[in-house]
Amino acid sequence: MSAYELRKSALVAAATGQKREIQYPLKADGKPRYPSEIYGENVFTLKTMAKALPKPIFASFLKQRRGRQNLDKTTADSIAHAVRVWAMDRGATHYTHWFQPQTGTTAEKHDAFLSLVSTFTPGGEEVTPIDQFSGGQLLQSEPDASSFPSGGMRSTFEARGYTIWDTSSSMFVQEGPNGTSILYIPSVYISYNGDALDEKTVLLRSNEVLSRAASDLLNLLEPEAHVSHVYTTLGTEQEFFLVDRTMYALRPDLKITGRTLVGQLPPRHQQLEDHYFGRIPSRVMRVISELELECLKLGIPIKTRHNEVAPGQFELAPIFEESSVAVDHNLLTMDVLHKVAHRHNLRVLYHEKPFKGINGSGKHCNWAMATDRGENLLDPTVRPETNYRFILFLLAVLRALQQHAPLLRVAISSSSNEHRLGAQEAPPAIISAFLGDQLHEVLNAIEENRPLKNFSVPQFQSIKVGGTVLDVKVAALPNIARDLTDRNRTSPFAFTGNKFEFRAVGSKQSPSFPVTVLNCAVTAAISEIAAELRAQKGSKPRLSEEDKLVVIRKYIGLTKSVRFEGDNYSEEWTREAERRGLPNIRTAPEAFTYLIKDKHMDMLVKDTGIFTASELRSRYHIINERYAKDVLIEAETLLTIIGQQILPAAFEYRKTLAESAAALKAVGVEAGPEIDTLNEMTPMVVTLQTQYKALTAAVNAAITHHSDDSNEHARLAGETLVPAIASIREVVDALEIIVADKYWPLPKYTELLLTI
Repeated sequence: MSAYELRKSALVAAATGQKREIQYPLKADGKPRYPSEIYGENVFTLKTMAKALPKPIFASFLKQRRGRQNLDKTTADSIAHAVRVWAMDRGATHYTHWFQPQTGTTAEKHDAFLSLVSTFTPGGEEVTPIDQFSGGQLLQSEPDASSFPSGGMRSTFEARGYTIWDTSSSMFVQEGPNGTSILYIPSVYISYNGDALDEKTVLLRSNEVLSRAASDLLNLLEPEAHVSHVYTTLGTEQEFFLVDRTMYALRPDLKITGRTLVGQLPPRHQQLEDHYFGRIPSRVMRVISELELECLKLGIPIKTRHNEVAPGQFELAPIFEESSVAVDHNLLTMDVLHKVAHRHNLRVLYHEKPFKGINGSGKHCNWAMATDRGENLLDPTVRPETNYRFILFLLAVLRALQQHAPLLRVAISSSSNEHRLGAQEAPPAIISAFLGDQLHEVLNAIEENRPLKNFSVPQFQSIKVGGTVLDVKVAALPNIARDLTDRNRTSPFAFTGNKFEFRAVGSKQSPSFPVTVLNCAVTAAISEIAAELRAQKGSKPRLSEEDKLVVIRKYIGLTKSVRFEGDNYSEEWTREAERRGLPNIRTAPEAFTYLIKDKHMDMLVKDTGIFTASELRSRYHIINERYAKDVLIEAETLLTIIGQQILPAAFEYRKTLAESAAALKAVGVEAGPEIDTLNEMTPMVVTLQTQYKALTAAVNAAITHHSDDSNEHARLAGETLVPAIASIREVVDALEIIVADKYWPLPKYTELLLTI
């Protein structure tokens, strides 16, 4: 079957194929169960654990979880027994330590509960099968540390590494094949020497140091508060594309690199602005509905679903949770969505820019800080101008950006996110903060010691939609509440009422590292502000309001450069940012170098202690190597597509045109249209052949380039291969318009984007 016939059969199958339906869980009386009744049923929650364990054992575990004591063998064995029985009652045959290596995804190795006990008798050995799971097996496992990215910290012959149960994240079961399930144990991953080899260890460390610094500042501001713990909250808005799986299978570029390396936009795509919040296609709704049911069972609180801007693009958003749990849930959601889409003959695409010319996908990270009493430290309250606690924590975040914006740029940098950042759809590479007119005015008024201008006291204003009545004259529209700030979708780091939205994070990446870096930078800023307040307080028993104002005014001035209320996409902002001294880091390889610059390295290693120097240098090598490898894989994939599919298709169509023109001339018929098409197409084919040879040479040069500097490899790939790939694409996309559809070897954008 030809490529054309495969494409057409895939279109027919998508339109006429059998639709998967599942039964929503019902109560005994046949009525649907409420979501709250399903929520967390496959999670070994604290409540479930408390029922399964003796009270002293459970109390001992809670002390360990709060960091007050180590987990002893008796407690570990008791928990292991309880969770095994609970999991096996739900069909579990295996368990796995589920962790987050520096690959951008998760990893797991399954071990069976089944064990064999040998008894030796005079008649010989008797083997008895038993189901067994010990406290030692619960606490840690041993994957091969030399087979994951380590940035040179582990050699091939140094293979020992450990996964260790993260007791702050609940265990859960996931359904497996043939009616079985698997017990998942959220874990951290460290080397034999104790170095962090994963994303989660450093996130947990950063949460702890931020908690200590924030609690210290709170108790300095309000000695009677006695705050003992501050935690970070996170809500991840996950964007993604869904495409027909058969179409996907016919696109080697999508399968290998996650994005289309060639492809021409259809006449209609997103320019009518009618896809965003439009009706969700029924096939997609079935996928998302099944996903939401599975997430409910796993205790993942999916709140929102909707169409995104581009055709075939969608978004899921959860209720905010403690950040390390939110990261676990985001990665788990991505994995479950992949499995569910497969069941519906769809493929989910998490690449930041799978299709050229339409919007890419991000993972907006909504971040805030809250106390152990549930108070949001970034809540402006009714009168933010007198809420000095809020102002100081707000300024700490701004100071973090002002001092360490390049680190945030590092945290979002990858070969895939480079295609999205600054492309009139996502925040640019310049890191700035948007506060909104009212908070902007609050800070200016405090700094200038003057009354507020044009600022309403209530946090919400009632705006009457005057006299509007529905056509059927049933009811008038109600009053609406207006938020304290507008939204600025062009800002990479925007304040949105009671949190900051870090919009530049890529859809494919784990949110762990961006949140870790943000936590570290904010921790350093909080500690700096606390030291200033102590110096201002001197020997007084407590801070006065004037003491606070002195420090507040100082930091309003220091952080003014990083505040921007306008259009971050504009050329004017680029020039203004340069005048302000804000870095405009245009490429990922350039961004990577900031990770090991003294200023930022000192903050991450010495000031906060989140990383060791070796861990940081390891990460530096890993991200550079990953970038270079990703670009090289794209180049080699494109060479295969051009050499084996595009050029042969172009040659075949040229041959057909030439034969047609010759036949027409032979019978005395005008062959001008065929010859005109040939004349238009031939220079393109010649150019493509030339660029194909040039890219081949560039790939060979990149492969044979020897250097101990991993950043040099990344820069070489970015400077030679990336532009070569883009140049070839221009020619191929122009050819796609000319070559007859029956000769084109790849599914086109129309088929990929509009066949769901």
